[in-house]
Amino acid sequence: MNNRRNWLKQISLGTIALGFYNVEAFAKPVEESVFPDLDNAPITLRSNENPYGPSPLARAAMTKSINSSNRYGWDLSAELITHIAKKNNVSDNNILLGAGSTEILDLVLQFTALKKGNFILAETTFDYWTTPYEKLGLKKITVPLTKEKKHDLSAMLKAIDSDTKMVYICNPNNPTGTICTREELESFIKEATKKAIVFVDEAYIDFTKEQSLSDLVFENKNLIITKTFSKMYGLAGARVGYAIAHATTIEELDTVRSSQNMAVSVVSTAAAIASLNDEKFIQKVYTSNLEVKKYTIDQLTLLNLTCVPSYSNFVYFSLDNYKKDYFKQLEEHKIQGTKIYEENGKWTRITIGTMKEMQRFIAAIK
Repeated sequence: MNNRRNWLKQISLGTIALGFYNVEAFAKPVEESVFPDLDNAPITLRSNENPYGPSPLARAAMTKSINSSNRYGWDLSAELITHIAKKNNVSDNNILLGAGSTEILDLVLQFTALKKGNFILAETTFDYWTTPYEKLGLKKITVPLTKEKKHDLSAMLKAIDSDTKMVYICNPNNPTGTICTREELESFIKEATKKAIVFVDEAYIDFTKEQSLSDLVFENKNLIITKTFSKMYGLAGARVGYAIAHATTIEELDTVRSSQNMAVSVVSTAAAIASLNDEKFIQKVYTSNLEVKKYTIDQLTLLNLTCVPSYSNFVYFSLDNYKKDYFKQLEEHKIQGTKIYEENGKWTRITIGTMKEMQRFIAAIK
């Protein structure tokens, strides 16, 4: 364990050093790699980050906004909220900013934990946020995925009881990459919100053609949607996310934190505004992800590894038929992957990087 921890530390330090080694590389638009020597540089494929970085417009906005960091960003936050509302076809009072979607999760946690009970989520899904819920006295109820690795909405609906305070759905789901259609979710939400809050995490929906559920919040006070600038927009480290909900629900959520619109820095806010205006970059990220994801799935299939169809920027696949030590292969080739999510089938996930990064990944595990 200590050796692995030291290895991860070395990888992280190497990444930081490379970042300062060639600043100009980070200022370019979508490139195959930001590293000067890809063959020897570490590759991070563990956290579903955008490998192309922030958009050129966002980088310029961040640089310019540094000079304004001595002032609070209330006015700029209001401007970002207006841009977000327009993009999602809702009103400004339907939006609540947060430092990434994780802060929105924490706010919903505090809000729902005011009364004890339980919360429901799938097994397996994005669940790093659940420990604080349990420590605050809420009971976690998990519902197995279907054999296709999708949310079993029917079973989740049946699991709701009089003590259920919140139901969490990540769509597309992390780590499986599967998706529930809007029609499926609309039907589920209509029934589930009669008894509990339904929290839909749309962190990866920009990688799909699926329509957001944002228009449903006008009539439904028990539906909360969260989105993030961490994935498609390449601002994971900048920490910008937001909730979309009924205006009354937004007001109620805002009461469980100390101040309004103070969670996101001036620099990050400026980057988010600029990102929404850089359609050329977003389209390039979208098409590049599709191309590289197809290559990755095709290559994994050739290695006799079963892959789940992905509607995201990562791939979920089984190591059941893999004869080597997968994680040792990654370590030896300076590639950071993630973990085994399901022991039955040895299911793991890999983030989609650039084409050169994924070619190196495939070469490493062959």
